[in-house]
Amino acid sequence: MYASLKSLIARSVSRRNGRWLTLALCLCTALASLWIYAHSARLPLTLLVLNLATLVAIALQHWRARKSIKFQPQELADRLLQVQENERHRLSRELHDDIGQLLTAAKLQSEWLKRRLPEELQDQCSVLCSTLNETLAKVRDVSAILNPRQLASLGLEASLRAHLLKTLENTKVNWSLECQQRLSGIPEEMAVAAFRITQEAVTNMLRHAQARNLLVRLQRLPQGLSLNICDDGLGFSPAINPGLEGQRGMAGMSERIDQLGGTLSINSQPGKGTRIEALFPWAPRALERASSHKVLE
Repeated sequence: MYASLKSLIARSVSRRNGRWLTLALCLCTALASLWIYAHSARLPLTLLVLNLATLVAIALQHWRARKSIKFQPQELADRLLQVQENERHRLSRELHDDIGQLLTAAKLQSEWLKRRLPEELQDQCSVLCSTLNETLAKVRDVSAILNPRQLASLGLEASLRAHLLKTLENTKVNWSLECQQRLSGIPEEMAVAAFRITQEAVTNMLRHAQARNLLVRLQRLPQGLSLNICDDGLGFSPAINPGLEGQRGMAGMSERIDQLGGTLSINSQPGKGTRIEALFPWAPRALERASSHKVLE
């Protein structure tokens, strides 16, 4: 995803340089034509007018192109995130509907076969049935991670709690999810971003941090939804530009928060754990709804 973004931006920059070069050449041509016209009567006036008209047209095109490209990198980042979410949903459906159904059919066939095999083959068939059950459970877990369907039905808090419970159930991490207010009325794009950032933070913690304690806190504030994630792991040195320095997970977090106009703060040092603070601002049309929920509470 990041390589595609860099390629698109690089091509935009190349096109911009090409327009500058074309503008410079036209300017030189117009000046040369003007000089020839001033010192000789051989150059037709229509040619000079044509050169000047070309210069004005290209300059106007350059001004319009520069204005339209001004916000292109952010638009590209937003589009790539949307494509990424759509691809995750597609993969989730394929895992759940296609591969999940095939594994379920294989499981039923193995159970049918187990009832008809002789005694000496029962152990091998039992192992096969257990393997299919475990594989089917893994496929369903991956499908749920790619597309958290429960966000729409259960809400952000319940979805995060279910994800943490499932992800950390076989680890030694002591975790807690704090949410002192109801989170109903949260916009879908905000809930998805908060879920994905938490998901990425927990994955990074399990892979690298060796943490023993994890705290996730959600708060409904007047200015927006606040998400804090803290662990007591090994910590790391956050990069100034995570995408260029190989910290892809952190870069993805920044892109998601930037897409919603929020702020992201990552505080970490080697040996001192990690603290991630994200604030998702309310959209103008959601401010009144957020305030009404706060009054009801």
